[in-house]
Order: sequence, then C-alpha cells, then structure tokens
Amino acid sequence: MNFKKLTDLELAGKKVLIRVDMNVPVKDGVIGDDTRIRASLPSISHALAAGAGVILMTHLGRPTEGTIAEEDRLAPVARRLGELLGRDVPVIADWVGHTVQAGELVLLENVRTNVGEKKNADALGQQYAALCDVFVNDAFGTAHRAEASTHAVARFAPVACAGILLAAELDALGRALAQPKRPLVAIVAGSKVSTKLTILESLADKVDQLIVGGGIANTFLLAEGKQIGKSLAEADLVDQARAVIAKIRARGGDVPLPVDVVVGQKFDPAEPAVTKPLAAVTDSDMIFDIGPDSAAQLAAVVAQAGTIVWNGPVGVFEFDQFGKGTETLARAIAASPGFSIAGGGDTLAAVAKYGITEQVGYISTGGGAFLEFLEGKTLPAVAMLEQRA
Repeated sequence: MNFKKLTDLELAGKKVLIRVDMNVPVKDGVIGDDTRIRASLPSISHALAAGAGVILMTHLGRPTEGTIAEEDRLAPVARRLGELLGRDVPVIADWVGHTVQAGELVLLENVRTNVGEKKNADALGQQYAALCDVFVNDAFGTAHRAEASTHAVARFAPVACAGILLAAELDALGRALAQPKRPLVAIVAGSKVSTKLTILESLADKVDQLIVGGGIANTFLLAEGKQIGKSLAEADLVDQARAVIAKIRARGGDVPLPVDVVVGQKFDPAEPAVTKPLAAVTDSDMIFDIGPDSAAQLAAVVAQAGTIVWNGPVGVFEFDQFGKGTETLARAIAASPGFSIAGGGDTLAAVAKYGITEQVGYISTGGGAFLEFLEGKTLPAVAMLEQRA
C-alpha cells in the first residue's frame, strides 16, 4: 500500500487534524475500557512533540445527526485523555472555523452528531479540511466506512496521511495475510455463519487450518452430520459450510471440529457445565464451549502455526464455566512462536480476561474493518489516503 505517513511529515507550526477512534464503552460517565484512547496516544504525542497544534475528532456511540444527548458527549473521553497526557483537553462544540496554536490540543464534539457525517457529505468534509494543514487518519476501526470525518475530509485536506496506529494496523494485517509464514491458521468464531460467511469463504482460499467456534462451529457440525441438540446454528447454511470445508480440504488443509463439548440446558450465568463427547449430545443440550480434548487438539494446531489470525472466542467465555476452551486456545496463541494478530471486540475482551496482551503479536483495534480486511475488501478510508499519496 502506498500512502503518506504522519512520521514522514514536517509538522512544526502546522495545524494537524487527527481522526482518532475513541469510541469506548461509557456508562454513567465512566469509561469501561480505555484501550482505544491509549492506542491513539502515539500519533497525538508525536504531532505535539513536533510542534504542531492538534485537533482531534472521534465518534462515540450511535447518536442521531443534528442532535446531541448527554450520553453522546465526549466529556468523559476528554477527561480520560487528559489524565493520560497530563493536560486539559477542551471539547469544542462550536468548531467551524476553530484554529489552534502550536502545542495546543483540542477535541471536537462527537462527529456523529454532525449533519452529513454518515453520508460522507462533501460540504462537511470541506469544513473539517478547512481546520487543518494536515489531515491524519488514525482510526482503523472506522476505515471500512466512507464518512465525512474519514473520507471526504481526506479528499479536501491540503495533505492527507496515515497516523502511527493506522499504519501499524495495515502493516500487521498485511504481514498476516499478504505473505504469511506458514502454516496460516485462522480462528473465526461467533454466533452466526451468515455474518461471517464471506470471510470464511475468502479465508478458505488462503489458510491452512480454519478453526471455527461458537454458533459457527455448530453450523459446521450440522454440515458434517453431527448432533448438536438445541444449540445455536443456521441449518439453512449447511451447504455453504460444506463448501468451505471442501475448499480447504482440496488444498490440503482442514477445518478441525470439536470431538467433545461443554453443554447446558439454558443460557444462564449459573447454568451447570457438563462435559461430554460430541456423540453423547442429547436433544435438550445446548453447546456452550468446546471440551478439553478438542481444546487440546486446537492448541496443538496453534502451537505449530507460523501465523495466527484470531477473531472471536470459541465459547460463551463471559461465563467462567463455559470459558475453558477459549482460555486454552488463548494461552496456546500466547505461547506460540508464530506471529499472531487478534481483532474484534469479544476477542480483545478475551485477551484482556486471560492476561495475554503482551504475548499477542499485534492487537487490532478494529472490529468491522478487521473483518473486511480479512475478507479482502478495499477499505474506503485507506483507499482515499492512497489516492491522495
């Protein structure tokens, strides 16, 4: 990929507008996880240290354009960012025409409240662009969307470049997929095949082993003629699941499926966990995790991998009694000598829960963008940076 990078530009005395992704969970004014805020710090600190005045913009939640409710406001984000940087970060609501001096740092109010943001309106993009000498996209989590603060602004800004985080994300993903060290193992888990079918089909052409988990694994088990009881699955997609299995096996790879499982009778934090061979699953059982034998087999696959791409826990890991499979796999990824990259909200929650952050090769801040990159799709915000280069 060919795009300008923030670290290659002369920034002294320049007004730098950085699109960050600080869309963090906030409840009653308290931030639940500040990972995305901390991930944005390198670009902010670099621009300030280089002598620029810095304007930040981000979205938060899903507000209605043209209005702003209290829960949509960025005050908690600005407060946490200020704590991390050791300085005040003002939030600017009336931002059109706002200017900054060298060393100054401000945060524009939630961009999703601006009319025209989601429709990628040229007029709004021009207003953003007028604020700066240099536009920096450092929001990989929104790179799969063409919106005014990620796409239109990059078209109209005097200079458009990738921030430190975005450049690192693209480098890590390219390393994992463009020229991976083999074997390439992908772990794709989630409740529905339908939401990840195109990703599974795309990966079937690339990977040596495709580990599926959750409701996706149940659908694949159905495709192989296995009994899954009342487990979450999509019976209408078994033909597509069979096609994915056939495609990988034709290339000499495989989709290793569970041989034992952990079941319950209802989805409940207090539900007792019962481990049994897959063949012993009854009509009333619901599969909530893979069993220890299956987890050990998958851990062995991961241990031999040259590259590991991980998206999604393989069980209902939020309930500890159904989290052993995900924990075993997570620790195997942490211990593997292969290059690993993990992405997606639930995946990052599992990484944090099992304390393996430092052992994962690269942790992607993107959810949808991570998946679309895996699928081989063009990310509009990145394409615009390439166009401007």
